[in-house]
Amino acid sequence: MNRNMIFAAICGVVTLIMAIYYLRREHSVRTLLFGALSGLAALLILNQYGSMFSSWLPLNVFNLAGNAVLGVPFVIILVLLKIM
Repeated sequence: MNRNMIFAAICGVVTLIMAIYYLRREHSVRTLLFGALSGLAALLILNQYGSMFSSWLPLNVFNLAGNAVLGVPFVIILVLLKIM
């Protein structure tokens, strides 16, 4: 298995987990917004200061869309794949 297949599988599983999590919450919209904004904050911090830790992540459409759905777990997965 190559990196792209591993990444797609992990994103699929995490997306399913996050969808179940959001649907079971009483305030699902508020929870979704909080998750998306916290993921965006994590991505922006890594974009600004990640070069100090050799884990710089670019701001592109894929990363922003992934953060909108998954939040911080998406950023963690991207950093782990970059380390691999």
